[in-house]
Amino acid sequence: MPAATPRPEFVSFLSDYGYADEFVGVCKSVILSIAPHLQIIDVSHNIPAHDVRAGALTLVRAAQYLPVGIILAVVDPGVGTDRRAIAVQTESCILIGPDNGILAPAVAILGGALSAVSLTNPDYLLESAGPTFSGRDVFAPAAGFIASGVALGDLGESIDPASLTPGMLPIADTEGEEIRCEIWWIDSFGNAQLNIGPESLAERGLVVGDQIEVKIRDNAGMLRWVHTYADAKPSEFALVVDSYGLCSLVLDRRSAAAEHDLRIGTEVRISTPPASVVGVGARTVKEPLVTEVSITRPPGESE
Repeated sequence: MPAATPRPEFVSFLSDYGYADEFVGVCKSVILSIAPHLQIIDVSHNIPAHDVRAGALTLVRAAQYLPVGIILAVVDPGVGTDRRAIAVQTESCILIGPDNGILAPAVAILGGALSAVSLTNPDYLLESAGPTFSGRDVFAPAAGFIASGVALGDLGESIDPASLTPGMLPIADTEGEEIRCEIWWIDSFGNAQLNIGPESLAERGLVVGDQIEVKIRDNAGMLRWVHTYADAKPSEFALVVDSYGLCSLVLDRRSAAAEHDLRIGTEVRISTPPASVVGVGARTVKEPLVTEVSITRPPGESE
């Protein structure tokens, strides 16, 4: 007889609910009323409202560090529509949330979907006066019931994992003379993460310590690839490889985003500087130029 599957001990919870309203507390209360043994980890509840891509990126950054158990992600601008509410089984976790792409990158980094269901069984939903709070009425109960031992298949009909909405994440163009990438996350310190890794720079012969030619909007200049924040000079606009293995535009102990008006989605073009800029051996370089350039939004660009 096969060994029983251990019941989950953790729910890792991400949402765009914030803390001003009761939404987070109510969802956690629903979960714990069904499965009081659970521990709930708040991954983040400060995802920008309705920003599915930001939620997906936050979740995929965190997923590989979350404990085995249940991952609940709710950024749901389509709440109350015909978008599916789903639960997806991976090798280590069950992910619960709307089928709008928020789960897809995390499912992929956790090894892919083994199975999936649509959360439609009314026996495992809360009755509601309206359809606008699926976090409380659909997703939180699903997390609690799964943690209590209810089989995934009992929560609703099986669906083909291949039919799940993919995550729409930008891919950098690294084939031309310039690397055309974009800022896809700005952390609370103002560091601007790009959607490229250091291998894209290494393929062009660049190493730590080199100057890199960068164009942002209509501004162009040089910045230096440094090992860590403190290696940058005061006020020097620099590039580091961050803790997730991606390139980030930074200032030491200051906000690069605030001082250079960087925004999520801003295109960044990177190229190897002219041979006269990068020396041989000691790699002597010109002084950084970007630190003296005010990077502003062109007229008409939205906030």
